Amino acid sequence: MNTRPITHRHAGHCETGVSSILLEAAGLTLSEAEVLGLSSGLTFVHLPFVRINELPLTSYRMPPGRIYRGLARRIGVRWAQQRFRHPAAGMAALDAALEQGRAVGIQASVYWLPYFPDAMRFHFNAHNLIVYGRDGDDYLVSDPVFEAPQRCPREALQRARFVRGALAPKGLMYWPVSVPGAIDWSTAFARSVRKTANMMLRAPFPFVGIRGIRLLGRQLERLPRRWDDARQRLYLGQVVRMQEEIGTGGGGFRFMYAAYLHEMADRLNRADLAEVGQSMTACGDAWRQFAVACARQIRSRQAVELAGPIEALARVATLEAQAFRDVLAVSRKPARSLAHLK
Repeated sequence: MNTRPITHRHAGHCETGVSSILLEAAGLTLSEAEVLGLSSGLTFVHLPFVRINELPLTSYRMPPGRIYRGLARRIGVRWAQQRFRHPAAGMAALDAALEQGRAVGIQASVYWLPYFPDAMRFHFNAHNLIVYGRDGDDYLVSDPVFEAPQRCPREALQRARFVRGALAPKGLMYWPVSVPGAIDWSTAFARSVRKTANMMLRAPFPFVGIRGIRLLGRQLERLPRRWDDARQRLYLGQVVRMQEEIGTGGGGFRFMYAAYLHEMADRLNRADLAEVGQSMTACGDAWRQFAVACARQIRSRQAVELAGPIEALARVATLEAQAFRDVLAVSRKPARSLAHLK
């Protein structure tokens, strides 16, 4: 049995958690919130023309891989990354990495990972986890969704890594090659939040950022004219699942980003960042209230009534627009001391 000295931790989101754990093993300590914030990994996208389980895709984060790769552009982390055309080659490369004592991040389908409870297994192909060792035909897995490390049989892991369909992993495995000796926190912070805020406020496409949130609201308004109650409930269920069950969820990403702002407030001695962090927490609360409004309609035995979810989503759009304007503003202001808060 070969192992890599990583420290397993439960995390709010798979890719941010995996990145944080792998970087710590490589000598760079970043919190999960810092990984999300520095990589500019937070966003909102509603894509009616892209289907997951035959329903539109809604996402609250950048595409898979953009979080850990975003750290390369922002702070100079270098990653090795491999994909494979053939499963046998992908499993051989994984075995070789483990023989060298290297833990690697991989992308896999949740559905084919047998350590997931049945209720959590569905066809989502962009889950991230760490493989850090092998014991016979079992692989030792650090999956940040779980409180403790797991074991996964070889056949199941191969199937999860090489599943077909949307976001097919193609055997992806990745690991840090080098990490920076020092970080210019002020510059990295300013660049990271400007990219995120501009994406949310000024995206040129109607399905991204605040415009994307409002597009989803218009889609909800049209549902009663297009679909019966059963189909409307499926639509709401898809949005809520993407928000609350995949990764850390829409609200969860906002809470994590608020934590990033608070952590940067401490690192940079900026009281204004802590204040904006409170606004971002309010955005997370609003997303959760939207999810609750949707859940009420999904569970109701009466006819679907979308006024509540539509109103809650409009409030989300208003709060997020203001919060990201504030984020953009503080990225351009001189530092204001935290001393009066201590």
